[in-house]
Amino acid sequence: MDALGEGNHTSMTGFILLGLIDDPILRVILFVIILCIYLVTISGNLNTIFLIRISSQLHHPMYFFLSHLAFVDMGYSSSVTPNMLVNFLVEKNTISYFGCGIQLGSVVFFGSTECFLLAAMAYDHFVAVCSPLLYSTKMSTQVYVQLLMVAYVGGFLNVCSFTVCFYCLLFCGPNRVNHFFCDFAPLVELSCSEISIPAVVPSFTAGSIIVVTVFVIAVSYIYILITILKMRSTEGRHKAFSTCASHLTAVTLFYGTITFIYVMPKSSYSTNQNKVVSVFYMVVIPMLNPLIYSLRNNEIKGALKRELARKICS
Repeated sequence: MDALGEGNHTSMTGFILLGLIDDPILRVILFVIILCIYLVTISGNLNTIFLIRISSQLHHPMYFFLSHLAFVDMGYSSSVTPNMLVNFLVEKNTISYFGCGIQLGSVVFFGSTECFLLAAMAYDHFVAVCSPLLYSTKMSTQVYVQLLMVAYVGGFLNVCSFTVCFYCLLFCGPNRVNHFFCDFAPLVELSCSEISIPAVVPSFTAGSIIVVTVFVIAVSYIYILITILKMRSTEGRHKAFSTCASHLTAVTLFYGTITFIYVMPKSSYSTNQNKVVSVFYMVVIPMLNPLIYSLRNNEIKGALKRELARKICS
């Protein structure tokens, strides 16, 4: 660790990520498992994007949102997984001060954008179920492009708050981060400067995004449920449920784990539990999303079969 004197403080130029575990055998086992998960994540999400782009039957707002969700999932997983894999192979995994800031920014950007995308997809399902005759008007190209812009701009603004606050922190003591990536909370614990504002501002912006997106999702599904219960046709109810099932599963997994980490009282779970849950929502969920949508969506399965048949016949 290099340091530059600044009065009674020093300027830290790097951190040591402690990772998940210390046992060498378990590290090798986890390396193989997480490497396989990462490869499935990249291939699954790339295939989802490619299939949506080449299949004219999937050129609808719902699937454009899904293709962007696949892109965000790849970015989200790639922000932490490669570095975590390195951590399993080396005795001491170091990351530079600026590298830590970049990793933190990437995690925040893709995580925040995913929240907005899930909310946009909930609104899309709401329009499809509750106003099917007006769907083409309410979800025109202009509308879903604007929703995508809100998602990415919202993620960028949240990154700005985290990044500014990170670079406002002063580190002058231990540089061992008790996590497998540069998460904001353990970094704040290492800071020797006044942390009231740098700690509150990111919590407020991230909390606001979670509250707003959860509100949009909850209201959308309340109206969807009311509409479904009013349907007299069993076939219509089944179709409406199948339209929303994949998205509702993805929302439950993503927000369930976020709630465990960021909403539950800190005294109710340990740091090791925090790490395990972080692995689930940052590494496992990005792998599960393409599987959830492909296995439960008949249009995607149909498009996949058509493309495979076309490849075989050609």
